[in-house]
Amino acid sequence: MNTVQENMLVLVNENDEPLGLMEKMEVHRKALLHRAFSVFIFNSEGEMLLQRRAFEKYHSGGLWTNACCSHPYPDESPVAAATRRMKEELGFETEVVPAFHFIYKAALDNELTEHEFDHVLVGTHDGAVFPNRDEVVDFRYIGMEALKTSLENQPDQYTAWFKIAFPLLEAYLERNNGADHESQ
Repeated sequence: MNTVQENMLVLVNENDEPLGLMEKMEVHRKALLHRAFSVFIFNSEGEMLLQRRAFEKYHSGGLWTNACCSHPYPDESPVAAATRRMKEELGFETEVVPAFHFIYKAALDNELTEHEFDHVLVGTHDGAVFPNRDEVVDFRYIGMEALKTSLENQPDQYTAWFKIAFPLLEAYLERNNGADHESQ
């Protein structure tokens, strides 16, 4: 890992045009809009892979979220960044494709704020998962209906961005004949 690259985030405008670079913690303290990605992985049964973030993460520790999310390095595409982070966090690689993007702003713990232009990518994986315990404390596959119920009944167990992205993902899957992902 390149420590300098991983600590610098790409600041963007609302069209995802780069405006410069800034240190990660400063970006989150100042709530500046920056480039990010979120990966949603499904197995062949249509269940979504969730990870529970390590408790030691700088924010949102111990919360459930999508398979993988992070920030691209400067000059790294969201797809390349997603492939890199899946390997680092979950120990596998699979093809991901861009689905949609959205902008959100959410206050987090530790007096930090996420304000992201979030590129959402989707893929499938039926193989083994080898979580990096510095990043992921637990993982599971869950059906979409069970996940929807869990989000409604226990929203405090999920990351802020996941709660925003989930209904957008449902709409995307519906538009793109994602019926196979909506079973269970």
